[in-house]
Amino acid sequence: MKLVASLTSPFARKIRIALIEKKLDFELHESIPWDADTDVGNYNPLGKVPALVDKGQVWTDSSVIVDYLETKDSATRLIPDNKLQAVQVKQIEALADGVCEAAIIIFLEKKRAEDKQEQDWIDRQQQKINAGLASLEAKLDNKPYFCHNAFSVADIAVVSFLDWFEFRFPEQKWKLSYPALAEYVEKISKRPAFVQTFPS
Repeated sequence: MKLVASLTSPFARKIRIALIEKKLDFELHESIPWDADTDVGNYNPLGKVPALVDKGQVWTDSSVIVDYLETKDSATRLIPDNKLQAVQVKQIEALADGVCEAAIIIFLEKKRAEDKQEQDWIDRQQQKINAGLASLEAKLDNKPYFCHNAFSVADIAVVSFLDWFEFRFPEQKWKLSYPALAEYVEKISKRPAFVQTFPS
């Protein structure tokens, strides 16, 4: 398998962690979507990472890729077999991904010249982030994992986002407002797959 990814992308990191946790061999092909010489468009018509190439098929969107990886022979399951539990896990993954998308919009908007930035647009995304973090804190409810007392893609998605958020927006100091999430991230981030892929 070949994973097309940017090393700082939280969505690509989600897949790198999933591959490592599931002990699946892969080749990393680094490509940054906004670089002039990027070849991401050769793999994903939307020009986004990650993309996974396997047996001549290209899979895009991190949530879809995780679903595909669950079809592979591996002792590690990241999505429960029980259908309702699986949907509950995917719901947390979707929430984390949605908050992440809002933060990325702010990140990209702030790359524009200051006089070109739309503050109302930034504020709208920040409201999504604040509401999403509050919801994640409440859903965690001081449990060791988000769903069914077991490590899953829900945990990978949440920590991938929050590590990236801390990396890109240290001034937000989210850990002060969401101490249960902060403690949870500190614990999960000690897993080898997270240590190996930490954004830098």
